[in-house]
Amino acid sequence: MKIYNNRSYDEPKRQYEEEVLVMELEDEVYKIVLHNDDVNTFDFVIECLIEICEHTLEQAEQCTMLVHYKGKCTVKTGALEKLKPMHQALLDRGLSSEIV
Repeated sequence: MKIYNNRSYDEPKRQYEEEVLVMELEDEVYKIVLHNDDVNTFDFVIECLIEICEHTLEQAEQCTMLVHYKGKCTVKTGALEKLKPMHQALLDRGLSSEIV
């Protein structure tokens, strides 16, 4: 609350500040989850993540290790329209993935 002096001490004018929360519309965030398999090599999976999901070498290596030891890893997030072609490209190369 701010009080402004209008040179009248009997009736000071007050201005109240009010916070207004604004909700922004956000695209729903989807994820491509890559699953482990016993068929594809580390190098092949890393190559696919770099080419298809636009990962850096370090990102691709980390995701590949997580998939191997944890069984699955989120490799990309974003709008569904962007993820669908990436998901299909992963499937076309014989990798096991899903969009959630």
